[in-house]
Amino acid sequence: MKQDTIPTDAEGVVEAVKERYGRIAAGKGGCCEPAASDPASETVSQSIGYTLDELSTVPEQANLGLGCGAPVQHLELQPGEVVLDLGSGGGLDALLAVRGVGPEGRVIGVDMTPEMIRAAGDNVERAGVSNVEFRLGRLEELPVEDASVDAVTSNCVINLVPDKARVFQEIARVLRPGGRAVISDILLSAPLPEALERDLLAYVGCVAGAMQRDSYFAALGEAGLGEIEVLNDVDFLAATEFALPEEVSVLMERTGVRIEDLAGTVRSVTFRARKS
Repeated sequence: MKQDTIPTDAEGVVEAVKERYGRIAAGKGGCCEPAASDPASETVSQSIGYTLDELSTVPEQANLGLGCGAPVQHLELQPGEVVLDLGSGGGLDALLAVRGVGPEGRVIGVDMTPEMIRAAGDNVERAGVSNVEFRLGRLEELPVEDASVDAVTSNCVINLVPDKARVFQEIARVLRPGGRAVISDILLSAPLPEALERDLLAYVGCVAGAMQRDSYFAALGEAGLGEIEVLNDVDFLAATEFALPEEVSVLMERTGVRIEDLAGTVRSVTFRARKS
């Protein structure tokens, strides 16, 4: 099989990611977990940190199987706060966050994929809540006012953005002084094999676009986000190996990389940071 390589320009990468997640929103399945309709989905969601109580409070359609952690439960949300969810997808984490901020609070989701915005809006209607809204936009240029949110969350999305430093700058811009972010993302503990690093499917599948941990946290600090605290750090492929989609086997075959070759390298990390 001919290898599908990552575009050389950032906008080409963005378009590939948008196309991929548009198809997922249309019901084609997830990259990191099975689709919500798969019987294993609930089990895998629990394996990355969601509780049965959380999952039972949101529409089943909101769980598209795209996360690598459960960041909202670490946000310590207070009634009346404003929360921003970056790469909000089907609305799972946004709908969980609204429970913490109550009717006086507000949750804003931002996603660059029109199909995801529509799907999330449908799930808000199913949930019967009125204080969650979704805005179409890029994480590198958030459609959100300066210093207007108390807390930011994101779940397995920033690894998909070519300019991560710009995303961190935008998080710092929209947070109020002392505001916090709790983010789950894929980080690397070592470089990937070259064949995997070049592969487009590995990129849109949340692996090839990941940064090494030290560089990632350094970029956070340069953006003005400090007091970084790692809350969870696991070998992502080992934690979810029993539920990896069929395309991972295709990816391994065409790149010549084995899952065992990546042992300990691809990390699911949930961390907290504050605006300094």
